[in-house]
Amino acid sequence: MYARECAAGKLDRREFLTRATALGVAVPAAYGLLGLAAPEAHAQEPQMGGTLRMQMAIKAQRDPRTWDWSELANACRGWLEYLVDYQRDGSLQPVLLESWEASDDATTYTLHVRPGVTWNNGDPFTASDVAHNIERWCDASVEGNSMASRMGSLMENDAMREGAVEVVDDLTVRLNLSSPDIALIVSMADYPAAVVHPSFTGDDPVANPIGTGPYLPVSYDPGIGAVVERNPDHTWWNEGNGAYLDRIEFIDLGTDPASWIAAAEAGEIDLNYQAQGDIIDIFDAIGYPRSEAVTAATIAVRFNQDNAPYDNKDVRLALQKAVNNAIVLELGYNDLGIVAENHHVCPIHPEYAELPPIEADAAAAMARLEEAGHATTEFELISIDEPWQAETCDAVAAQMRDAGINITRTILPGATFWNDWTKYPFSATEWNMRPLGVQVLNLAYRTGGAWNETAFSNEEFDSLLDEANGIADADARREVMARIETIMQEEGVLIQPYWRSIFRNAAENVHGAEMHPTFVVDYVKYWKS
Repeated sequence: MYARECAAGKLDRREFLTRATALGVAVPAAYGLLGLAAPEAHAQEPQMGGTLRMQMAIKAQRDPRTWDWSELANACRGWLEYLVDYQRDGSLQPVLLESWEASDDATTYTLHVRPGVTWNNGDPFTASDVAHNIERWCDASVEGNSMASRMGSLMENDAMREGAVEVVDDLTVRLNLSSPDIALIVSMADYPAAVVHPSFTGDDPVANPIGTGPYLPVSYDPGIGAVVERNPDHTWWNEGNGAYLDRIEFIDLGTDPASWIAAAEAGEIDLNYQAQGDIIDIFDAIGYPRSEAVTAATIAVRFNQDNAPYDNKDVRLALQKAVNNAIVLELGYNDLGIVAENHHVCPIHPEYAELPPIEADAAAAMARLEEAGHATTEFELISIDEPWQAETCDAVAAQMRDAGINITRTILPGATFWNDWTKYPFSATEWNMRPLGVQVLNLAYRTGGAWNETAFSNEEFDSLLDEANGIADADARREVMARIETIMQEEGVLIQPYWRSIFRNAAENVHGAEMHPTFVVDYVKYWKS
């Protein structure tokens, strides 16, 4: 069915690969259904050895299931691996799992653990380790554990439900879901799903780096940098298919792109983590060509409904109405993306439903604010000091100001901003891409979700989201999603101006490090010539 839809033009290749592989179709078979051969891993033979230096923020570490930044995961990917990986082409690649199957109704998943994998302390990696990690993910009592928002169909009373996970044998795990969930395997590829050893106590994964991967940390200094080196005392299960570099150095150069450019010109870094705006062209010009990923990454200029006056729907809708999202894309992100529609479901998501265009109207915005009794209220929009985010919020605030709305801007350094990112009354948050539309909605807008920074709570929305999570067919799911998206717009949950293309610049002798749509830095696969 999926292949017919793709051939008929209903699905693009990425959507097809995500849908098919999430339910257990192997990558080569999925490409075969499209009449294509799976791509070769390397255009040329990788060379062994060398040191790679990457500009990337280094943040204080904590329990992986509470990670809320890709950088936290990226620094640890050399030793903490995943059950599955999400690839640039949209497919899901087995890692610590060898394969999996889903029942037709997506209520039973059978996971086959890869044989021959060992932890770097010598312990065998078994089905019990998989079950242990799923149980950790289901523990909603752990503050900030966003994985619990992804594991709802395996949970009861904020913990793993009895009978939800069966260890069939040393290499087989069966998952018995209480309701269908097409996103379950895809969620296991998200960055907080790093697999930890049973001895991990939930503190710092760098301090006690037991993992299955081929590297080990040498140093880790938040705000300064981190160093990872190949582990000579561990036989990696995938020997010969990665771990080409001897050493990876992450260098934290702060948020000013001028310092990144200066470091590149001085030969102090080989690539950046991500580049925006004019600096992409500058890196190109100095011999660091770009790679691009078209994504569902975005910025959410959101209202926290636990705070007045944003608990008033008319206020939220009035502020939304003052903003032309196309202008924000142009001024805030150099037009390097597509306009969004204030509902956090992207046209590249398989279940995206097209709604009538939204229109800005400054006069109508001010009139509605007057009716709500807030014509003279002073609003404050808070953002981090990262240039593209600050400029985006400047563009939002400028349009509100043009409509006659009294608004001020506050720009905070990252160390301050992220301490309270879920609590600000009116602020902007960067959101990474998730392959399915239902994933971000589960994380960010479901009642009581760990990352629900809007405090949005809507019974109809939650019920429809449960329904959508159980519909494997994207066309059928799209019918439900149309109402979900409409609720988001009608309730004025956020101003979501654009979906952004994301970029990375790397020296010409760096290979395998193209920009990943979900910001993965899988340096295990990188190499230098």
